[in-house]
Formats: sequence, C-alpha cells, structure tokens
Amino acid sequence: MQRNLPWMLAALFAALTVYLAPVHAHAERVRDLGQFQGVRSNQLTGYGIVVGLPGTGDDNLEYLTQAMKGVSGRMGLTLPAGVAPGLKNAAAVMVTADLPAFAKPGQRIDVTVSTIGKAKSLRGGALIITPLYGADGQIYAMAQGNLAVGGLGISANDGSKLTVNIPTVGRIAEGASVERAVATGFDSQQTLRWNLFAADFLTASRVRDAINQRMPGTASVEDGVTLALTLPIESNTRASVMAAIEMIEIQPAETPARVIVNSRTGTVVINSAVRLAPAAISHGKLTVRVDEDPMVVQPAPFSRGQTAIEPNSDISAEEESRAVALFQPGASLSQVVDALNLLGVTPSDLVAILEALKQAGALKAEMVVI
Repeated sequence: MQRNLPWMLAALFAALTVYLAPVHAHAERVRDLGQFQGVRSNQLTGYGIVVGLPGTGDDNLEYLTQAMKGVSGRMGLTLPAGVAPGLKNAAAVMVTADLPAFAKPGQRIDVTVSTIGKAKSLRGGALIITPLYGADGQIYAMAQGNLAVGGLGISANDGSKLTVNIPTVGRIAEGASVERAVATGFDSQQTLRWNLFAADFLTASRVRDAINQRMPGTASVEDGVTLALTLPIESNTRASVMAAIEMIEIQPAETPARVIVNSRTGTVVINSAVRLAPAAISHGKLTVRVDEDPMVVQPAPFSRGQTAIEPNSDISAEEESRAVALFQPGASLSQVVDALNLLGVTPSDLVAILEALKQAGALKAEMVVI
C-alpha cells in the first residue's frame, strides 16, 4: 500500500490539475466566422402569371390583363381589342430565388411565388414560364411549375372569411433551371479575399496568424473585416487550400459589451461581456388609485328641485418598498440578473434601470435600441 501511495498522489494531483484548470471558450472554425469574397448566393427576381386558380385570382386587374395579352400573343392567340378577359383563374405574381455560388446551367433551384394584386389564394395554380433577372438585368434562370401552397383561404356568401397561414405565397421545389453562371473570380485572381461576418481587428489578426502558422506568407490583414490570401492559381490546388483554411480553428475575440432593447416587444438581451462599476439600485413603484362612486341626490317631496348626481371621489396612493441592490466592481451578467430579479422589475422597468445606470457611468456597455 505504501509503495503505491506516491503513484496515487500523483494521479490525484493530475486529476485536480485538470479539474481546476481554467476553462477556455470554445474555438470556432474559420468557415463559421466569415466567407470568401465572391463565393456567395445572388438574388433573382421575375414577374410572372399563375393560372389554373379556382376563381381566387386577380379578376380584371389592368397589368394582369396586359400580361395575359402578351402571353396569348406569344402563343399565337389574339384577344379581341377593347375587351378585358375575365381572369379570376389567374394572378400576377413576383417570383424570387437565390442563385447559389458556382451554380451551373442546367441545375435546378427553388423559387418562391407571391401575389402582388388582389388574388385570394394561389392554391392549385401553376406558374407560366418566367425569366428571372439578376441585379445586372441579365436573365440567369427560367421558372415554371405547379405551386405548393401551405395556406388556405375560405369565404362564404355572407362575407365571413377564414384564413389559415398565408395562401397568397407558394413555393416550387426545383422550379427554376439555371441558364447562366455567375463569375466569382475563383479561378482567375491571384489574390482571394476572405471577409469576417462582423468587423473585429483582434479576430482578423488571430485568423491571419492561424493561417500563416500552417501556410507561411499566405494571409495579410487589409482592415478589420478583410484578409488577403495569396493562393495557388491552379484550381485543384486552390480548392484544397481553401478547404484547409476553412477548417482551421481559432479563438475569436470576445464580443463587445452590448445591451439590446427591442422597443416593440419589450425584450431585453444582455450579453456576457457586460460589466458594472460599483452602483446601488433602489427601484420603487408608486401606485395612485382614483375611485369614483357618484351618488344620486333626490329632491324633497313637493319641491321644485331636480334629481342630480353628486360626485364622490376617493384618491389613494401606495408606494411599494423595495430592497436596494448593491453591485460590486466588475459585476458579471449573472450577478446583474440575480439583483434585478430580486428587485422584481418588469421589462419596461429594466430598460429604465439600465438607462439610468448608463447615465451614471456604471454600465460599461453599448445600448442598442431596435
């Protein structure tokens, strides 16, 4: 037993060392912190017509009527001049899609179809072939197909209506065929740029150091967002290097201290970087109550008086007594939450307290109101 004692003590010391070692924040992959410039999706938009609706279309909407005449003309059918066709089975729609990076002609992408007029529902409709344009005005895809609509709209003769979800928006899975590829510069530029999702000089410097440690002389910082990467021009080697860079793990910088206040919903979010200087908070609630109990006054019998209402008001004020919360220097997020819960504050009161702490110089954080 005594011979094994040193080994047992050594094992116990090693276990305590591991247990008591400081816990570092989780490392992030480079691909989760940013992306290569040009390797992104592009938005496409088009104007089209959905037909085959069971009387839930746009009726005689002027721009829909003109579009239908144009479609009929392409099919070799001439509509009578001066006659507006009944179009309750058709609807004018906007078609949108995202063109992925490196999408090639012939590949299929999903499209979303939304009404722009008075159509009640797109359920059961089919989209007529529609060109999809990019920001440069060029056609990048052609869309057509039957819509899948998750919403439902029902109306009765007495005017009552029932709507479930959104029946005026539909989707066509793989409803568009790519006709043109977008140039990304992946195979033509000697220097590629990698951009952070959020600007941070410390994180950019750590990404540069991690890349140069594995591939010396590859990365340099241009600003708080962008790194310039000198990569081999040959496509096969470049792709392998980019894949390796994306899988490098680094320790990102701590986010700036922020308090986010949603003025519409009353939601308050405080991140873990928020710290407080020494401060004491006392939050009281004053309630003023006014009770009105008017009395009806009757005149004496056989008198010429009139019945009247005599006001009778009762005013009372009550102020709740609350404890005082004291924050020590460098109070953390958990201490702030515990103290504010002790005071029993509502979201609106919390915003007022945080604003007062900011004015007093005790709140070391940026307040963002959205």
